[in-house]
Amino acid sequence: MERLRAIDWADDDAASDHANSRTLLMREYLRRAALWARAYGAEQSWPFFDIAEHVDAALQTPADVATEVEEVLAGLAPTSLKRTCRAAIRWAALRDAHDDLPADLPDPYEPLLLMYERGGGYFLEEYLDLNGVMIRLGNVESNASATPFLTLLPTTLDALDAEGEITYYAKVSEGHPRHSPRGIVRRRIDDGDTHDEAFTRNLRWEPTEYFKRYDLGHNEVDHVKITEIEAAAFMESVTAKILGSS
Repeated sequence: MERLRAIDWADDDAASDHANSRTLLMREYLRRAALWARAYGAEQSWPFFDIAEHVDAALQTPADVATEVEEVLAGLAPTSLKRTCRAAIRWAALRDAHDDLPADLPDPYEPLLLMYERGGGYFLEEYLDLNGVMIRLGNVESNASATPFLTLLPTTLDALDAEGEITYYAKVSEGHPRHSPRGIVRRRIDDGDTHDEAFTRNLRWEPTEYFKRYDLGHNEVDHVKITEIEAAAFMESVTAKILGSS
């Protein structure tokens, strides 16, 4: 309830600033919801549904909490958004009441709550509209088999958010393959301007001359294109190492 009360559902600036991370978080919710739907035979209810209803239909949200939820949700749209907020509250009660939930299934609503906190909700028509970013829903099977996005720390999510078209690369060499690179760099094209940046030990993106040097033949370190999910995993591992050693 505290998290829902704190959300600014009309913060369009935040939604724009966090467009990249919000897209990844929504896709991760769709993946997790698909896994739970498949596990409990609720494929017809996917994607925005009350998972607790299919796990323990007898469990109810306390009346005073349910009343407060409705006050928080008054005036919001679409209906599916309000349904997921009620479901997240009921999910918290389900976790408290059950210690036998499947250990191999991840918390379904955490990515969605994080997305709401980073700029509000969505619109649902033919596509999912995250305030300008369009996502195709797909189906249960396509989402259940999607690549997991497990790096949900705010610092990592913030580092993924930037303006422009972004391509990530891992710096590889002998002993440093794609999954354990020497570092990562990105090329960001915004309004026709190209920005080359590296994720540094300062735990932020800073300008780099790597690509220029590479083009000039200083290519003792090579690079391969990676996904933003791979980039996020690297950033989170570096952050954990540096903060853990400080």
